[in-house]
Amino acid sequence: MRVGVLALQGAFIEHERMLKSLGTETFEIRQKKDIETNMDAIVLPGGESTVMGKLLNDLELMNPIREMIKNGLPAFGTCAGLILLAEKIYEDKLSHIGTMNITARRNAYGRQLGSFETSDEFKGIGKIPMTFIRAPYIESVGEKAEILSTVNGKIVAAKQNKQLVTAFHPELTNSNAVHKYFIENMVK
Repeated sequence: MRVGVLALQGAFIEHERMLKSLGTETFEIRQKKDIETNMDAIVLPGGESTVMGKLLNDLELMNPIREMIKNGLPAFGTCAGLILLAEKIYEDKLSHIGTMNITARRNAYGRQLGSFETSDEFKGIGKIPMTFIRAPYIESVGEKAEILSTVNGKIVAAKQNKQLVTAFHPELTNSNAVHKYFIENMVK
């Protein structure tokens, strides 16, 4: 199994480490030729969603990645990756890849000082550690998406078909449970 990790900026190395801890082969996606290789899934890491969206367009990756996901490529987006996959962004006309039937609220927990760690329930896994850094949350889910976790009444994880998103950074904890969930439930 080979998982491509978008490596334009953000926490891509940490995702690679988590996936490798599960015995999964990874490679970095930095340019168009990188997605022409065989891959079984894609990870869209946290970072700056606006910058990532611009780079995806500039490098001519946006449309091919969107089509691959629409055609069934499993995708896992964390934090900024959640925003990239959301069909809608709250109070913003902008949309990026837009393949998941959710509305994301950008920087919903405020600036860097609003970052925090907690543990909470994740459907299908149990209680897991969660790290939120200038995190979004999911304002609403459409009928195609399923809520997997909430924290303090806010939706922080959801899935739709072979797409998984988290508002938090599972790659920055000592638990590979969410990555394992993705591989076992969306990729295999």
